[in-house]
Amino acid sequence: MKKYTYQLLLIIGLITIGSGCSKSRLDLVDQSAYAYDTYFTNISALNQATVASYATLLHPGLWAREYYYIFDLMGHEAKRASFLLGAEQELGDYSFGTNNADLSSLWSSLYRMIFRTNLVIDRAAAWNPTATTDRAKLNQYLAEVKFLRAYAYFHLVTLWGDVPLYTDYQTTLNNNYLSRSSSDDVWKQVEKDLTEAQATAELPTVYAAGELGRATKGAVTALLGKVYLYQGKWAAAQAEFEKLMGAPYQYKLDPSFDNVFSTTNQNSPENIFQVMNQQWTDWAIGSPYYMFGNGAEQVGRQTHSGRAMEYGWNDWKNVYISNAAVKAFTYPDPATGLPYTDPRAKSTFYGTAASGGETVYCQQCATGEKAYPFDASDPQGDYRWKKYEYYHLMEKYGDPKSPINGQVIRLADVMLMLAEAYIQQGNTGSAPLALIDSVRARSHAFLYNTLGDKTNAMKILMRERQLELCGEQLRYFDLLRWGIIKQTINMEKAAEPGTGTQPFQDKHLLFPIPDVEKNYNPNVAREIKNGWN
Repeated sequence: MKKYTYQLLLIIGLITIGSGCSKSRLDLVDQSAYAYDTYFTNISALNQATVASYATLLHPGLWAREYYYIFDLMGHEAKRASFLLGAEQELGDYSFGTNNADLSSLWSSLYRMIFRTNLVIDRAAAWNPTATTDRAKLNQYLAEVKFLRAYAYFHLVTLWGDVPLYTDYQTTLNNNYLSRSSSDDVWKQVEKDLTEAQATAELPTVYAAGELGRATKGAVTALLGKVYLYQGKWAAAQAEFEKLMGAPYQYKLDPSFDNVFSTTNQNSPENIFQVMNQQWTDWAIGSPYYMFGNGAEQVGRQTHSGRAMEYGWNDWKNVYISNAAVKAFTYPDPATGLPYTDPRAKSTFYGTAASGGETVYCQQCATGEKAYPFDASDPQGDYRWKKYEYYHLMEKYGDPKSPINGQVIRLADVMLMLAEAYIQQGNTGSAPLALIDSVRARSHAFLYNTLGDKTNAMKILMRERQLELCGEQLRYFDLLRWGIIKQTINMEKAAEPGTGTQPFQDKHLLFPIPDVEKNYNPNVAREIKNGWN
């Protein structure tokens, strides 16, 4: 996708053309100008619009910055350091309201993604290509944007419940304000988009190197299985996930757990869908500080994450890994009953030898073989993030421009979701056991001989997801769908040194409808109860 970077910059400015501007009858129409009715009439233009839909993944609220703060802090895998204030502080202590900037940005960028995908679908329907190759590419692009629209609505319905359901670009074009659709209807639309995308013969299972980052048929299948799982449709989820375990798919667990979160992870056989940072980075334009709104013209023109520097303990030090997350890596070995420290701890955080965390950094710096001891004497806590960091390559960073691609869906996640689908149907035997043990074996953790009954199997599965996927913005969603988020967050927060609070209230089961939407859409504003949702 790198070759489309400059085309992307052009198309971003075209998406809202025609949305309410009026012309004087004295105005002359420039026939060579870009216009909604005339521009999207060739495969190159439709590809640009498709790429522009992907671009929203790195807009405010999503993977450039806010996404990892929202779900790491609210899932209590991260806790704020003294440097972290404002909207992020509100997330960490659940004091946010309807004007929280991060949640507002998340809502806005998800709908921006929807509006852009709707544009592609609308213009594709208006163009009837005669060339067979153009038709094949057009079908591929339609499948891709349906995946992205499903991704956006999956988040909206999971986090906010009933939301406006825009599936027609003309509705947006004519400034029509939709009321909220029921969550059932939104889930149906998500399933429809994904099943249609999955059935598209032209959607590849793999891409050439220059096209990496696009949604594959495997990504569509994985998200569809996840959608079924979140609705408790266990058999349907199982069927989708099982497809990914064999031909035509060639996914495998990466032999190196650390490589999945490294600067070379774009070539990992474990990738199913990831946000491509390094493939797009081009420092000839824009600012590495675009994620903070520095230079409005640069927003959406950069393709990198600031997570490494912002979470970086040797740089900005905005967050710690929570004490609860660290403690989860030590649990009883069922064979001996003695405490066991999971080897994934060393790949997840820097800490003390007793905690299992990494105790040295910069073992292979670019300037030569070096190793520095990690200082675990910080008064606020002894644990700092290692996952998604690259302190093995350099002692300090220069700018918030991490080239490490963000994992959205990877094979280990799918394997554990498949194991969960088995367990939820009462199957705690060899099938889920083999999946869980395969994930553990990669990191050289001990293997289970049995999962026990359904209750015990779910406990093992829940812990396995917490350890394997720690810091990947998934635990909040897991706790939410398992129905244990309130009790878990309040228990962990109460035990956190210097905190001692139980901030999660019943209203937090859904995010508040942002003020930006209430002020824009009077129909939604009228439907909100208690000023929240």
